This record gives sequence, C-alpha cells and structure tokens, in this order.
Amino acid sequence: MDQMHLSDPATIDAMAWRKSVRSGYQGNCVELAVPAGAAGTTVAVRNSRDPHGTVLAFPATDMAAFLASIKNGELDDLA
Repeated sequence: MDQMHLSDPATIDAMAWRKSVRSGYQGNCVELAVPAGAAGTTVAVRNSRDPHGTVLAFPATDMAAFLASIKNGELDDLA
C-alpha cells in the first residue's frame, strides 16, 4: 500500500474526520477523512488520540481493499 504524508495544518484541520460508531470513549481508534479535492482518490488516516500528529494518506482503492480484508476476516489472525 503506497502512502503519502499530509503535513499542512490548515488542510488537516479543514477535513471532516470520522471514526467508527463502534469506537469506545477511550479514544483507541483511528479517524478517516477525504482531503478536499481528493474525493474518490485519497483517504487520510490519523490517530484520534493525537489529532495534530502524523496524518497518512492512502490511495482510495488501496484503503477499500484493506477495509474489505478486515470485513472478510482475513486479518483476524493478527489480533
């Protein structure tokens, strides 16, 4: 999976970040967002406990394949 690093604070703060509805209140989760102008091409990921920390951006097709693997149980042996 190729990755890019987003570092512009204004761009990061402007994104609409989402996390799973199954996330607990402990904050042990990641958040996803689509950077402006990148709909359908890029998905950004950050640690919800460190919203001003590192943000990684992945191609949307790679992220879709990753999420499908999780949903299909292909990564259950890593837990």
